[in-house]
Amino acid sequence: MKAFVINLKRRADRLAHMQHAVPAALDVEYTTDWSIPSDGRSMTIEALRGFDLFPWRVESDNRLWARPLKKGEIGCAIAHWACWQRSLTCDADLFAYFEDDACFVDAFMTRLHDGLQRLSAVDPDWDLLYLGRYPLAPDAPVVPGIVRPGFSYSTFAYVLTRRAVSKVLATNFDRAIIPVDELLPALYVDHPRADVRRRYPRILRAYAFEPPLVGSFSREVSGTDTEDSDFIEERADACMEERADACVSSRSER
Repeated sequence: MKAFVINLKRRADRLAHMQHAVPAALDVEYTTDWSIPSDGRSMTIEALRGFDLFPWRVESDNRLWARPLKKGEIGCAIAHWACWQRSLTCDADLFAYFEDDACFVDAFMTRLHDGLQRLSAVDPDWDLLYLGRYPLAPDAPVVPGIVRPGFSYSTFAYVLTRRAVSKVLATNFDRAIIPVDELLPALYVDHPRADVRRRYPRILRAYAFEPPLVGSFSREVSGTDTEDSDFIEERADACMEERADACVSSRSER
């Protein structure tokens, strides 16, 4: 298993936390010094050249859908995408992804190994395994300690198989960016938004540890780098949405 930790260069405090918290048995790579536009505070429209946004804002009672994307959300999504890209250059079959506010249960590696064995026994073709999340819909029990998840938020800890990484990258997520914690559930259950369902249909066989093996610090403790950022500028938002629409139209025509 290869592991990636998403960390911003300015968050040396979180880097220190993860270097202490991540089990020594994991082969870990940090995004800290990667040349990607992942920091919402310093993000510029020029830095996003080559990426496109999905038309995110809609009329909705859900406040997260009724507003433009935040730069921090875009940066987080790009960081996950960059980790997926990097994964396929590594010699591993499983890939774990952690955000830098993750905290691990005792005996994490033993419990992870045992859970992977139980999961592979009932579904050797699984794709996604949440190590931690915030469930928003009912789960379905599978084996002790593992469930088939309903719609869930958060991407602070999850595992993808190599095959699953290829599936996710094949969606061309970089051409229609949405918050990554909206993307993952869209790929294994019907997303509540019809426009997201059309762009991102179900392709993954997903599972989750329940209870979770990884939690995350509260915003009061560690802050939030996604929410603590500006909305993408209106003109840039509209321009990138037009390019995303053109990309979707081109794909449907093919």
